[in-house]
Amino acid sequence: MNNTIKSGQSDKAEETFSVTEAVKASLKRRHRKELGFRAAGFSAVCFGFVLVFLLLSDITYKAIPAFHQHWIKVDVTFDKAWLGVEDATSTSLATANYRKALRSSLYAAFPEVKTRKQKKRFTKMYSTNAEFTIKDFLIENPDKLGLKQAVWVRADDDVDTYLKDGVEPGKAGGRIDAMQAVWVQTLQQQSRIEKRFNFSFFTSGDSREPELAGVKGAFTGTILTMLVTLILSFPLGVAAALYLEEFAPKNRWTDIIEVNINNLAAVPSIIFGLLGLAVIINLFGLPRSAPLVGGIVLSLMTLPTIIIASRASIKAVPPSIREAALGIGASKMQTAFGHVLPMAMPGILTGTIIGMAQALGETAPLLMIGMVAFIVDVPSTVTDASTVLPVQIYLWADSPERAFLAKTSAAILVLLSFLLVMNVSAAILRRKFEK
Repeated sequence: MNNTIKSGQSDKAEETFSVTEAVKASLKRRHRKELGFRAAGFSAVCFGFVLVFLLLSDITYKAIPAFHQHWIKVDVTFDKAWLGVEDATSTSLATANYRKALRSSLYAAFPEVKTRKQKKRFTKMYSTNAEFTIKDFLIENPDKLGLKQAVWVRADDDVDTYLKDGVEPGKAGGRIDAMQAVWVQTLQQQSRIEKRFNFSFFTSGDSREPELAGVKGAFTGTILTMLVTLILSFPLGVAAALYLEEFAPKNRWTDIIEVNINNLAAVPSIIFGLLGLAVIINLFGLPRSAPLVGGIVLSLMTLPTIIIASRASIKAVPPSIREAALGIGASKMQTAFGHVLPMAMPGILTGTIIGMAQALGETAPLLMIGMVAFIVDVPSTVTDASTVLPVQIYLWADSPERAFLAKTSAAILVLLSFLLVMNVSAAILRRKFEK
């Protein structure tokens, strides 16, 4: 009998030992899987950061040439006969023949340039804006009329690109032939070429000439368009979400509204552009290429995103907040606006910034309403003709001149910087409302 008891205890001990070993083995397998999953997740995050870093590095490297520009010093003789003026009055200086004065001064500095072909190739090295540069100089300094004065003018984009590429002096490269390369080398030897920071990239509008093109017009149009979008979409989206969550009865009509809101969030953006073209422009007669129209179209596209995010944030507010407010005598309106909405505001701002960021990068709907037009002037109101940064990037990327490649990358950096400022502002506001 003792042997039987001992045998039973031994079997039970062996069974307990085998179960313990199985549990230990199972735990080891689960720990190995967990470590493998964590390693895979960490690797995925690192891989994503590496890709983003490579992308930003490539864009930045290509954008660097756009932030500096080469200028050429020209000894301009403001001869009255060349200019076609007799005195230094503002009216005569404004209508003078600066092109002749510039070209005559250039030919005088390089007497070896004689044939018509040589003169054409030589003047092509200077920006088409050079005559306006010397015009501005003489209008600001009318006492220089009849004198010889050194004036710095922009180099043509071909010369600028040639110098930035670092081609061996005197050798042809890019769109610069051997004859032009020799002239560039001569100008360098005479210290007549200087590299400066390209402030005009931030202070001028678009241009057909790459050396004159800037992002101020597109940047201003982007700000105006985003302001219209925010002013229209944020209050409407938050009001709609608050009504649907706090006040609307749960019936068939609210179900239909919810389904339509979810469906609108998945509609292709170009459909909103067609809607803006057919209704806002053709039916209501609002101006094409205006930030007002662009903001209305982007508001329609952004509203579903803001409503969905706002509803989720409002729904996440604990019911105890509502019950406490109602319990101390607050009305349903006071509860919604005084307690629920402030607590839901961080999530609402997150959804708003997501919708605004999506709108900031949209191009297709704005192309449909005419914001793809070539516009030089910087807009001052929401009804002025304008373009936006994504469309400007699209236009420059499609241009054949090499100098526009750097301008495109630089405009992308400006767009990303604007998006970063929006996100930082939203983060600051979220933290303020969380407190």
